[in-house]
Amino acid sequence: MTHTINLIAQSRPETMERVLRVVRHRGFALNAVEMKNCDQSNTVNIQLTVSGERPISNLEHQLKKLYDVTELELNSALSQSAVAMNA
Repeated sequence: MTHTINLIAQSRPETMERVLRVVRHRGFALNAVEMKNCDQSNTVNIQLTVSGERPISNLEHQLKKLYDVTELELNSALSQSAVAMNA
């Protein structure tokens, strides 16, 4: 399954490292990542596309526990066959 996760987190040097470590430790492969600074605040918008066979709820809960993460939204879950059909 492929999942897209949007995060808003504090803009700190270690934030992305923590997020990527949780993704790896929870058994997901990172397919794509995009990070943008928010204009008015000291936050960043991070969009992750991950795939894996484990329940996405495990990753979602662990990311929410990170000190730097202020918001999390799980946008989609696509099966590998649906991704292949769209390619």
